[in-house]
Amino acid sequence: MDSAMWVAILTGGTAILAGWVTSLGNARTVRIQAEASARAQHYTQIREARRTAYLEFLEQAHITGELYYRLGDIYIQVTQQQEQLVRIQDLRTALRNAYDPLARCARVVLLEGPEVIAERVEAVKRAATDANGALWFIAQEAPEARSRFDNAHQAFRDQLQSFIETARTTIGSP
Repeated sequence: MDSAMWVAILTGGTAILAGWVTSLGNARTVRIQAEASARAQHYTQIREARRTAYLEFLEQAHITGELYYRLGDIYIQVTQQQEQLVRIQDLRTALRNAYDPLARCARVVLLEGPEVIAERVEAVKRAATDANGALWFIAQEAPEARSRFDNAHQAFRDQLQSFIETARTTIGSP
């Protein structure tokens, strides 16, 4: 064999090897891009699921908070004690009806995480339970019941604000 033949074989072999190396590199690049795209899509789905869960919980918490504010309206609008007690019982019924959707939304938030949000949503739910219980003492005309309710209502608002702040900072975290 002459040198031209060896050069042709070597050149051909080099071309085949270069093509193979290039295709391996391209395949690896495509795989990396696909994985990055899948991670980004997964992250977006998690973020949207959390956002939806947080918004639904906030909506139910807002409904509950509005019901708590109605107690003040009852005291302002109704002067007869017996009528106040009837309206307070109606308010307690409305709060019981509002608690189930609040608790359901809290469970969804617990599933979506992260843990710090789960702690905050549980604190809001406990504060709602405490405020609802304090309203029972008002219906029973217990001494200091109104201040007990006011404190529980403030704790509910504080816990809800803490949830909002935590949700704001964690909504974008993976």
